[in-house]
Amino acid sequence: MRAGYGARGLIYTTVGALAFAAALNSNEASGTKDALATLRAQPWGVTALWIIGFGLFAYMIWRIVAGAADVEDHGTDGKGLIARAGQVVTGVLHGIIGVSVLSLAMGGGNAGSGGAAEDWTQKLMSMPAGRYLVAAAALIMLGAGIYYAYKGWSGSYKDHLESSTFTRDAEPVLMGGLIIYGGLLALVAVSLGFAALNSDASQAGGLGQALQSLRDMAFGRFLLGIAGLGLLAFALYNFVEAKYRVIPRISGSDVKTLAKEAVS
Repeated sequence: MRAGYGARGLIYTTVGALAFAAALNSNEASGTKDALATLRAQPWGVTALWIIGFGLFAYMIWRIVAGAADVEDHGTDGKGLIARAGQVVTGVLHGIIGVSVLSLAMGGGNAGSGGAAEDWTQKLMSMPAGRYLVAAAALIMLGAGIYYAYKGWSGSYKDHLESSTFTRDAEPVLMGGLIIYGGLLALVAVSLGFAALNSDASQAGGLGQALQSLRDMAFGRFLLGIAGLGLLAFALYNFVEAKYRVIPRISGSDVKTLAKEAVS
């Protein structure tokens, strides 16, 4: 679990830093795929990619075990089963991302050959009822964006974070990171929706296109800078999860969370 959240933190640190840098100059914003390619070009980049790749596999294992064994006490009612299924699905997706990261570390996976979102959208489009599959993916992505934004706005993330001086001081940053990340996922969902509506995979964009769309708006450099800082804040949220996440069936009921402290 800790390795997995740490790997996610490294990814969004890279994407967020490049997005903020792009806001300060005339460079285009980079998505996850291009950001990892940039990371690979650094002297320590290949080692970092290996760490991230294996970390994502660790995250996959954690999410699958968490969903199957219900270590976070979601329960067996309808809502609980949906939450547990979501854990398993997100775990598998992160495992797939881990494969691509390790492929890049080994010298494969040319990151400059188009967008990852466009690639898999094209594959879905080629299947029977492909447009509807892409539309479903857009709805799922939109739901994920709303979930993250609500998680930050409502403070529900406090339910599973241990209370400490650091986590209390970091609350505004964590909230902002979750809200901005959720908004960016919603922009990705919109591009997928247009791709499904027009049967055009080239209209599908990932995080990089979402950032670039902000860059192209009025006051775009300002918006992109805010998005970059938001992704850095979301990276911090993942690092905080790695250190301070409370797991009900493992941590015990006596651990004081941010949520418990707020009502005490």
